[in-house]
Amino acid sequence: MDKVIIKDLLAVGIIGVNEWERIHPQQILINLTLYTDTWKAGKSDNIEDCVSYSIIGKKVLAHAETAARKTVEALAADLANICLEDPRVKKVTVRVEKPRAVTYTGSVGVEIERERGIKE
Repeated sequence: MDKVIIKDLLAVGIIGVNEWERIHPQQILINLTLYTDTWKAGKSDNIEDCVSYSIIGKKVLAHAETAARKTVEALAADLANICLEDPRVKKVTVRVEKPRAVTYTGSVGVEIERERGIKE
């Protein structure tokens, strides 16, 4: 299956369980891999046949900056659902990271995969 990649989308929003995290927005780094069939778009060269990384990126960014989730797991699940709203996206990998959230790390976070039609 083909992939559309959105790499290093940087949001600023409320994320975390600590009191200071609920008050002060912080950076949230998001990476998405959207699994889709690009055959038709590759043949037609028509934007209407493509999964729009611009539209999905804007929706994901807006949600990440306003959701005020406590856990990166919950935010990642939200973002996966947003990506799967496009019927051409068959599966998505979402990575959500909090840069410099833990001393001596570049970032900490989670990576999840969700597939259309598969619920746990």
